[in-house]
Amino acid sequence: MKYLTPLILALAAACSGSAKQPNILFIAVDDLKPILGVYGTPIPTPNIDRIADRGTTFLNAHCQQAICAPSRASLMTGKRPDGTGVWDLKTKLREAMPGALTLPEYLQTLGYHTAGVGKIFDPRSVDKGGDSPSWSQPYRQTWHLQYDEVTGKPAAHYHNPKSRTAAKEAEAAGKSSWSAVNRYLLQQDAWPAWEAEAVPDDAYDDGAIAAYAVDELGKLAAREEPFFFAVGFKKPHLPFVAPKKYWDIFDPDGIELADFQRQALNGPNIAYHSWNELRSYSGIPQRGPVDEATEKQLIHGYYACVAYIDAQVGKILDQLEALDLNEDTIVVFWGDHGFHLGDHGLWCKHSNFEQATRVPLIIAPHQGRRGRTTGMPVELIDLFPTLVELARLPQPENLDGLSLVPTLQRGKEDLRDFAVSQFPRGSAMGYALRTGRFRFVAWYKTEGEAADGKGEVMATELFDYKNDPLETRNLAGEPQYAQISAELQARLSEFLQDYAAR
Repeated sequence: MKYLTPLILALAAACSGSAKQPNILFIAVDDLKPILGVYGTPIPTPNIDRIADRGTTFLNAHCQQAICAPSRASLMTGKRPDGTGVWDLKTKLREAMPGALTLPEYLQTLGYHTAGVGKIFDPRSVDKGGDSPSWSQPYRQTWHLQYDEVTGKPAAHYHNPKSRTAAKEAEAAGKSSWSAVNRYLLQQDAWPAWEAEAVPDDAYDDGAIAAYAVDELGKLAAREEPFFFAVGFKKPHLPFVAPKKYWDIFDPDGIELADFQRQALNGPNIAYHSWNELRSYSGIPQRGPVDEATEKQLIHGYYACVAYIDAQVGKILDQLEALDLNEDTIVVFWGDHGFHLGDHGLWCKHSNFEQATRVPLIIAPHQGRRGRTTGMPVELIDLFPTLVELARLPQPENLDGLSLVPTLQRGKEDLRDFAVSQFPRGSAMGYALRTGRFRFVAWYKTEGEAADGKGEVMATELFDYKNDPLETRNLAGEPQYAQISAELQARLSEFLQDYAAR
């Protein structure tokens, strides 16, 4: 696929020659669902809300696939998983998609200095340099960072004595791989799903990431060319480890459990999973539900991690202001997918339900409308073309997303009618079409390939968020919803056929 034609390069040179492009601060958060202050939840996130005050918050934004590597590969290339060929945690992006062009790679080609730290791509889908072609300088992985001088870096995520001792024993036993260390800690009952130690912020990865980002911003500000700086925070991904002061923000007795914890009435079994990711931790049962006390502890840990991340974001925003970069910098805040916290009896992600696909997305341009929200359906693949347009650069060919600049600058609400997410389950691929009110899901028999909208449909789901926001009842087979089901099925089939024909 040829992206950088001579015409594009010529146009880019003309655009960039007139004025300096804006900087881009690109903040990613792992496993973050939209439980932020600006989304109307009681979780205090004053710093992330500062970004919302400067720009537009997308209330109905969805990832392409609710798992790290496929979601991030899609966002960073502007291509759907059926375009990247990345549907799992082991496929290498540039092997599955020869000629892939990433957002930072494109910006770098056209005059930007690109830098990154933390988790932007899933490391399992790229090279050891965090996708080396994307970056103007060596990518900063967490093992390159400086941690608190007293505590040192965490041992396999943890600072509690039991886990640290087990990690040292694993190292002494020659267990060098990450998975081998994890298995050893699990055997020693030292692989907990949460931790609340009284340590400084930079005793854990995300505090060290923020400290590096603050320092690096000063260096990037001194450069002549504009910068694209990607900062990828790792929490609230499991395990839920955060300094105790962030746990103390929340009253344990006030933690509320998910209202609906059962499979939806008439819901197909293929839509569900056994949340093995959480079951891999110490103290979590290998089958069946967790008890109420454990549920509350898990939710408490997730909230604590969100508060921890918000504080780190605040440090970076403070530095942006101190360097007088606010008016020259686009700030983007996004999560790679949502997270189940007991709803439907599910934990983690790996589904096509609302709690797994819906993500926080806030874009604060250096110029534009401020403090706005929109319920228009949007997708994470829209970020690539949006940022290119905001940077006043020509669009590369063949992107799957749409530029959201008309919404950011003029408040347009009709750019998209629906968002599409997908998730593979064995020999099937489920595609979810999310409108302003409905979610329609069709599970196609695909044998590990992309669906073309013409194959066998194994099961369907329909949820009406006006009347049933908790997805308690699958309406796909109900007579009063027959027309809307048929209409949405036709729209999804047409969409998949068009995409397969490209």
